[in-house]
Amino acid sequence: MEIDAATKKVRIRRVVQAWDCGAIVNPDGLRNQLTGAIVQGIGGALFERILFADGRILNAHFAQYRVPRFSDTPQVEVALIDRKDLPSAGAGETGLVGLAPAVGSAIFAASGIRLCNMPMAPRSAVPGEPNPSFQS
Repeated sequence: MEIDAATKKVRIRRVVQAWDCGAIVNPDGLRNQLTGAIVQGIGGALFERILFADGRILNAHFAQYRVPRFSDTPQVEVALIDRKDLPSAGAGETGLVGLAPAVGSAIFAASGIRLCNMPMAPRSAVPGEPNPSFQS
């Protein structure tokens, strides 16, 4: 995690996740599935927000809805634990589940500010903002 002291902009530099899915049949496919889920989790934690006004969605088009870009993607390391003694189990999108709490904990460790709502950006952030930030 990197937080710019002046602007308070947040950037995730590295994500490491370890997964036990029983006997691994397709390690490359599993690694790719989990990497995609990690990026999706980053979107929920830092960027994605539906904006409403007067009962209408203000950012109803993808051009207005902020999702992670390649430039937002950190170094990702996925460690697979191959358990031949267990049956195979699916991973699905479980890689995204722990991302937001980990990001929130990293922000707290770096700044002392506890954020409990997603995305972890100020309410004034607008769709298309190049990078989320938070306020103390």
